[in-house]
Amino acid sequence: MSSLLREEMDRVLFRPEGQKLKEFIEIEEKQQGRHFLCVSISKDKEAQISVVMCRRVKPSRTNKLQKSGLEDSYEKTEIWALEDLLILDGRDPDTDDPCFLMHFDTVRSVRAVSCAAKYTLARCLLSLSRKYHHTTLKLKNFDLMYIQPTAMYSDRGDCVVLAQICFYAFNLVCLSLCPVPLA
Repeated sequence: MSSLLREEMDRVLFRPEGQKLKEFIEIEEKQQGRHFLCVSISKDKEAQISVVMCRRVKPSRTNKLQKSGLEDSYEKTEIWALEDLLILDGRDPDTDDPCFLMHFDTVRSVRAVSCAAKYTLARCLLSLSRKYHHTTLKLKNFDLMYIQPTAMYSDRGDCVVLAQICFYAFNLVCLSLCPVPLA
């Protein structure tokens, strides 16, 4: 479902502006509707962070495939440049808290739908900051074990990491089945 949502948001909202959606997480906002915190890259390699609101609206033209009579409408409500992000503050690394603070000229409080989403966004922002701005984003109050790449985790995606774990497990099984010479 999230890949379809990513594809649609990228097609409808980001590509027409010459951007590519790199990552998004769902966030909780006071306004009605679904909200997402999105990270995109422009053709000029400028990273942008935006809050996107999704509303269900009546289609402007008749769409026979649309059974409910409603379609999603996406609108950017807030936009910042990644280079303007001074600090990404996870608030408390020792609790399972999906809230975090983004320090620009002002502080923007964000509540992700889960801690996993919060850490996914932090990894993405850190990676893009290194890649496009050649600086390390200042992180505060995050558990760095879940942020920094290690021998087991890299920015390669969940499927590759899972395949690597399965490969290691298969090797262990094979080694355990090998006969050991007694003398």
